[in-house]
Amino acid sequence: MAAPRLRIIAVALALTLGGCRDGASADLAATERARQSGQSVRLEDGRTLFLRCAGRGSPTVLLESGYGATSQAWFAVQPALSRTTRVCAYDRAGMGFSDAGPDPRDGASIARDLDNALRTARIDGPFIVVGHSAGGLYARLFAARRPDDVQGLVLLDPTVERRAAPGRPDGLDGLRAVARECLAVAEQKPQPPLSDRRWANCVGANPDPWAAATARRPEAWRAQLSELDNLYGRTSEQVARIGGVLRAVPTYVITASDTAAAAPKYGFDNPRSALELQHEMLAGGSDQGSQQTVLSSHLIMIDRPDVVIRAAGEMVQAARAGRPPARLPPSEAGAADEAPFKTPEDATDPLAAPSPS
Repeated sequence: MAAPRLRIIAVALALTLGGCRDGASADLAATERARQSGQSVRLEDGRTLFLRCAGRGSPTVLLESGYGATSQAWFAVQPALSRTTRVCAYDRAGMGFSDAGPDPRDGASIARDLDNALRTARIDGPFIVVGHSAGGLYARLFAARRPDDVQGLVLLDPTVERRAAPGRPDGLDGLRAVARECLAVAEQKPQPPLSDRRWANCVGANPDPWAAATARRPEAWRAQLSELDNLYGRTSEQVARIGGVLRAVPTYVITASDTAAAAPKYGFDNPRSALELQHEMLAGGSDQGSQQTVLSSHLIMIDRPDVVIRAAGEMVQAARAGRPPARLPPSEAGAADEAPFKTPEDATDPLAAPSPS
């Protein structure tokens, strides 16, 4: 597949490094404000994980970002949800303001980090877990660690587990090439300013502090490479072993029309997107699961924050009332067959939901 441009989500808070003295002071101030928006939670091995929580109430909504994204990916979702309950996003090991973690960075290690950080920070369940793209795999592994505490899953255009055949392409080589390119730039001494064209595939034109912190750290790119190398190996195997542990956990699976349209289609009279079919099967693994396709790019939380807020909000209300969540609305008419949804170039996500092999 063509290598997508690896860009961390750009937001209003701009950071321009290597400028004049006043600009550098503003950059430092912006970075300090970003750090103060959350807390660095120390894990048992001495590493810290950067956690950002807002709001009050139960259950707590946990936000698990997709590949290459930080806690800032949820800028359009977290403030709205935090008006009704506590909402926590975080930076995975090596990303944003979190310390690097030991290899391999597989799904079990990622879920264990989040579990330990929440316990250390004394953030107790119950939880509603929202996972985007590859974060959907990590969200399910976290839920399998805490099935009695997780009262709902919302999976946004989730990556579906599969085992790549040994020696066969897994479709991720384009992403690996970009990550290696960015790692090479990050390892340079002295390191070029982020305005340098060598960073073009690594960070947007006006990176926020989380993106800048990620781009400049070689360990961030090593962490991303390790996530990719394990995605269709150890991580998929770990998810496959969950079995029926999550059958009692209500689950929403929301599919993006763009990625559904790009996937192969199966059937003769009424061909269906293979991705939609996979997502329907994923939802069917829960006794209270449902699937919906919405008009959106892969970045549902950016293009359609209303969809995410509504789905997570319904899970919260259902948990509070002790009732099953309402089924998702019908798929938006002809969603998978529509022309590609248009999204700003600087919001392009690095890991679209993979097509089935």
